[in-house]
Amino acid sequence: MRNLIAFFRRFRVFLFFAVLQIFSLSLYIRYLSFPKNQYLTTASVVVGKFLEVENDVTKHFNLSKNNIALQKENVELRKKLPQSLYKIGRTLVKIEDTLYKQQYEYIPASVINSSVSRRNNYFTINAGYKQGIKRDMGVFSDKGVVGIIHNVSEHYSVVKTVLTKDINIDVMIEPIGLFGFLKWDGKNAKKGSITGISNDIRIKKWSKVITKGGSGIFPKGMPVGKVCDTEPIEGEPLWDVVVLFSEDYRSLQQVYVIKNLLIDEQKALEGQIPPDEEDEDLQ
Repeated sequence: MRNLIAFFRRFRVFLFFAVLQIFSLSLYIRYLSFPKNQYLTTASVVVGKFLEVENDVTKHFNLSKNNIALQKENVELRKKLPQSLYKIGRTLVKIEDTLYKQQYEYIPASVINSSVSRRNNYFTINAGYKQGIKRDMGVFSDKGVVGIIHNVSEHYSVVKTVLTKDINIDVMIEPIGLFGFLKWDGKNAKKGSITGISNDIRIKKWSKVITKGGSGIFPKGMPVGKVCDTEPIEGEPLWDVVVLFSEDYRSLQQVYVIKNLLIDEQKALEGQIPPDEEDEDLQ
C-alpha cells in the first residue's frame, strides 16, 4: 500500500496530465465529425484485423476436421458420377434413377508415410480391411490416379504408387482414343511414359491421358496427366509417350480407395477364357 501511495505521489503530475489528455481527446472525437469518423474507421480496421487473426487460428485447428468432412462429401458426389454407375437398360427413362446402378464406391483415407526417391515407391494410408479395403484396389486423389493397394492390415494399407517399375495401369490418350500401359523409368517423379503406341500416329502435345477402365481397378476417364513429349523407340515402330503426371506425389496427403462392386464377376468371367495354344507351346 505504501509503495502504491509513493508511486502516485511521484508520478502525480504525469498521471494528472494523462487524464486531462484522455478527457480532451474524448471531447475532440465526440463533438467534431472528422476525427470521430477517423476514429471509428481506425477502430473498425483494428477490430477487423483481430477477428481475421482469430478466424485464421480457428480454421487452422479445424483443418483436419474440415478435410475429413470434405472427403466424405467428395465420396458422395463421386458416387453419383456416370463413371461410377453402370447401365441396366437401354431405354432412356429417368424415373427414380432406375437407369443406372452403383458400380464403384470410394473409401477416403490419409497418407501417413510415403517415399518418392526410390526405384519402387510405396506409401501407407490409415485405412484397412476394417474399412472394406482389399488388395489390388485402385487409389486416386482429387488430381488423378495414384496407385494400387499392395498389402492390407486391419487398420492400414500399403499402396504401390505410379512411381514403381511394374505398375502397368491401362490408360488412354484423348481425343484420339489410343491406349497403352503406364510405366515409370525411376528417374523423374513428375513424369511417366506410355508404351505400346505405334509411331505412325501423330499425337498432339498436351493431349489428356486418362484411365481406360479395362481392368476394373479404375473407372474409365480418371485423369492421369498430359502428353508432354513423344520420342521414337530405337529399333521399334513405337512411340515412347512421355506423360506429365497430374498429381505431385511428393506432397500427397488425402486419397480415395476405389471399390468396384462388380470386379469379382468380371474376373470370374475373364478366368473362363481358354489359354492360347501358341502361348502354351512357347512355354
